[in-house]
Amino acid sequence: MHKDGISSKRHVDGPGVWVSCVRGKERQTVGELYDLFHSVAADLWPIEDTHLLKNSPEDTETHESSEVSIEEQINAEVIAIKRPKSEQKFASCQTNTSCVVFISCKSPVDPVQLVESHIQNVKSTGAARTRYTHRFVPVSATCYTDLSDMQTLCKSVLQSYLAKYDETSTHTYKIELRMRNHTNLTRSAVIEAIAECVPDRCKVNLTNPELFLLVEIFKSVCGMSVTTNYYTLHKYNVTELANDYAQKVELEEGSRVSVM
Repeated sequence: MHKDGISSKRHVDGPGVWVSCVRGKERQTVGELYDLFHSVAADLWPIEDTHLLKNSPEDTETHESSEVSIEEQINAEVIAIKRPKSEQKFASCQTNTSCVVFISCKSPVDPVQLVESHIQNVKSTGAARTRYTHRFVPVSATCYTDLSDMQTLCKSVLQSYLAKYDETSTHTYKIELRMRNHTNLTRSAVIEAIAECVPDRCKVNLTNPELFLLVEIFKSVCGMSVTTNYYTLHKYNVTELANDYAQKVELEEGSRVSVM
């Protein structure tokens, strides 16, 4: 555990969420993500989480502001310290890399649902609720960067996602691959190996796919998930989504003024 009371792990281990952030603000990013994730999780999985954060003034304040003060960051960390270890649904995994952090998730938290819920909220309100965080990439599970293991993971992730559809349904998809601090495998080798695992009812569409198979490789760890609307939501970049909202509001206000 970190000296600030935030639960931590020695190595990256999914399911969880990759988050890019401002250089030099990795520790602060972890703090604000704990506050954000516990708040979002309280709404999505209220049976276990509501009593922890629903009535906290810190949670209400961060809902109303897109920025987090130093005092609010400290309060968020205090909440994490007081939370029983068995009820801590999130843990920061050491990356030892600038501008990127990884937060692992425990059941019942689904990292894809967690991130999609937050991203949709940012789009509809313009409130990023974080100061240092930029982009979110959820991963449903992880494995070592062995092509065979990655293919097994891909089949599992896709099977789980497609299970909610009829077996005769068809889909278009694109593999969205990002590699960090990894040189053993080439991009082409990874994409080719993963594509072999995609069922025939899913066809490649590189410009406007229905599904995005997110593949994140960091050092010797590979994480995957399936999501939708990835491009239209600025690849889950909350800074860009908040800016879009601000510009939209500005245009609407300008239109009202011109009419008057």
